[in-house]
Amino acid sequence: MSKLGTLGARLHRGEIGYDFVGKRKIWYGISILITITAILGLTVRGLNMGIEFQGGAVFTTTGKSPVSVSQAETFAREASGHDAVVQGLGKGGLRIQIAGIDTDKSDAIKEKLATDLKVNPEQINADLVGPSWGDQIANKAWEGLAIFMVLVVIYLAIAFEWRMAIAALVALIHDITITVGIYALVGFEVTPGTVIGLLTILGYSLYDTVVVFDSLKEQTKDITKQTRWTYSDVANRSINSTLVRSINTTVVALLPVAGLLFIGGGVLGAGMLNDISLSLFVGLAAGAYSSIFIATPLVADLKEREPAMKALRKRVFAKRAQAAATGESLDPVTSEPSYDDDLDDVTPAVVGPRNQPASRTRGRGRPSGKRR
Repeated sequence: MSKLGTLGARLHRGEIGYDFVGKRKIWYGISILITITAILGLTVRGLNMGIEFQGGAVFTTTGKSPVSVSQAETFAREASGHDAVVQGLGKGGLRIQIAGIDTDKSDAIKEKLATDLKVNPEQINADLVGPSWGDQIANKAWEGLAIFMVLVVIYLAIAFEWRMAIAALVALIHDITITVGIYALVGFEVTPGTVIGLLTILGYSLYDTVVVFDSLKEQTKDITKQTRWTYSDVANRSINSTLVRSINTTVVALLPVAGLLFIGGGVLGAGMLNDISLSLFVGLAAGAYSSIFIATPLVADLKEREPAMKALRKRVFAKRAQAAATGESLDPVTSEPSYDDDLDDVTPAVVGPRNQPASRTRGRGRPSGKRR
């Protein structure tokens, strides 16, 4: 078995682990800092909306032009009075995108470009986009996002519980805010491809979160009938038991997206690939982070506020204090006694190394070690 596979098996069995839930304030602080940075990016720089949202024109030359891309940008700016984005096409063609212009002036701009680029006006194709069409696209995107969020909350509240639905919603908003903020900071254009990418990452983020929630739901059945583990202990075990799977699925998903972003968009200069791949790359990474460091710790916080879980926490801590006072060996991370009391009542939720379970021939609740 590979080292990663061995690590995953040991995490799943609870032999090793990391205290994600116990250090949740650190992760909350990191997320708040990243979110504030993203919001500042949106406030200061704003989004670079594409022509589909602002309206404008796209001029494409079908013949070879003797001018360079930088010269074409200068000519387009002089002809329209607006900044232009120019891309070189195969066989010497050019794609000139000018946002925010009045479509009634497109013919005059086309004639001026034909003169400056030294091509026949008939060799320039003009595609016009009105601002009202861009508003419709933006409104449809917001409607789709709102409907998706509502359906997610309803489904999770039915399949799991309302606390998990709230935590998943917070994680999704966290992922979208970070992704949109990165777009503002990087300055990539926001196009319909970007919207598609944003809607796609919501599914990936939700998948990782639901996997952990499903494990948590299974392991917390009848949790109040035992006095060994708190809800946070079980939540931490759920994260650790699915950690390697989450890492594997995220890395496998990120590799092809990274190829699209850095090779397709960066090397080959394909603009549409940049629009989709950047939102996917940032969103996938943010989704994996939020499912581990935000969603499940937030569920634990909400659940620990319940009277039943508060009472369970007091009983667990009282039993651990009693075990420490009698000199029984304690787990170095969770400070739980190393006996198998209530072992059949709930799935173990140990964080960190634990002792081997006691033999079945021993009486229920007896210490696994030698009495002093």
